Amino acid sequence: MRRRSTPQSWALRCRIILACASGMADKAVAAQLGSTQHALGRRRARFIGHRIAWPGDLPRPGGPRTVTDEQVTALITTALERVVGRLRGGCAGRRGQQAVSAAGSAPVVR
Repeated sequence: MRRRSTPQSWALRCRIILACASGMADKAVAAQLGSTQHALGRRRARFIGHRIAWPGDLPRPGGPRTVTDEQVTALITTALERVVGRLRGGCAGRRGQQAVSAAGSAPVVR
């Protein structure tokens, strides 16, 4: 399970979960994967407590999203439509139609 975009801590966590699910003892799993029993127990407890499908599914740091998926879709749809009678139509002119602030539309447009 080695690829450039997978942090190896996630890969180790997945190996621990799979080895424990196969019924191996904690001591044997720790020895096989080159980890300590303490780290193995911590990761197993974290998995049992949260039951996540993948370590990347954990909540990310930062505030919640302020722009909904529907607003993004509406903004992109409007930006892609051809404006009749105008040669150039920027998103700044249409921003008021979607009720999305300049700060909210900037990350979507980039």
